[in-house]
Amino acid sequence: MDLDLRHLRMVCAIAETGSVTKAAARLGLSQPAITSQLHQLEEWVGGNLFVRTRTGAQPTPLGLQVISRARIVLHEVDALVDDLRMATSPSSTLNLGCNHLACVASVVNRVSELLPERTVCLRIEPSTAQLADALTHGWLDAALMGMIEGAEVALRAPVVVRTLIPRHPIFVALSAAHPLAQRTSIRLEELEHERWISPPGADDGSLAALRASCRAAGFEPDIRYDAPSGAGRLLVAAGHGVRLVDPTWPSSEGTVTLPLAGEPQVARLVVAWRRDRLSAGVAAAVYRGFARAFQDHVDDNPTFSQWWDAHPESHPVF
Repeated sequence: MDLDLRHLRMVCAIAETGSVTKAAARLGLSQPAITSQLHQLEEWVGGNLFVRTRTGAQPTPLGLQVISRARIVLHEVDALVDDLRMATSPSSTLNLGCNHLACVASVVNRVSELLPERTVCLRIEPSTAQLADALTHGWLDAALMGMIEGAEVALRAPVVVRTLIPRHPIFVALSAAHPLAQRTSIRLEELEHERWISPPGADDGSLAALRASCRAAGFEPDIRYDAPSGAGRLLVAAGHGVRLVDPTWPSSEGTVTLPLAGEPQVARLVVAWRRDRLSAGVAAAVYRGFARAFQDHVDDNPTFSQWWDAHPESHPVF
């Protein structure tokens, strides 16, 4: 018997689904066919790859070795196929997505500088969940997305992910006339009696994360308003409420943006892309473009700029 890719895909499918029956359905094969292939492979490698338990098919130590190597081989083969496909039929349009971050002002320019042959289109969404859905359905080729710690949004193949900023704090925006506005930082518990504006795109877990942070600080937030990012600023300036914000945003007229002491909320930024749409080279250029766009706006908020300079471990790695 000669080992080929179908055997590698088979063992990975069994490992991922935990069942020969489910693996057969995923691969479009009958259960007897996949069972026969598994037995042939086990004879070839000289040992059992899986054992059947009450919870499903569990890999043996030998099986774990085969699965680990198989995933590496399949990843490289799939990447090669995608690169060849992109080389023979590249698209002239690059559909990008981004959360409502300060760096959206620079994304198009920075990516276009690195990929001048592409027409860059940009979709701005407050919700990371919506960006993930757009990637899944193929409406976007790549996106820059924020993930609140404790509220990660799942991304599945053919979408792949690379971390851009591994960790940064979330700031709070409040009216410039607020009694705490002259402070250098604010403790979350000091905002117990404030009215809150819900984070935009609450379906990505950001609202749940806000509630959890406030509860940990000893209070239940009075979430009074639900407003898009732009409209929320007007409510803050008028003194109607406070809200959590991306730390790179400069303070708009009538507001201040300050860090929360102890960093009760942190997030990371990731670049996600469809490997069936972008070659490795194009994906790397998009990553660099997003990184440069973010760095263009670090100094927009002097308080965050100080934090950034003190935390080089959070800087993008090219």
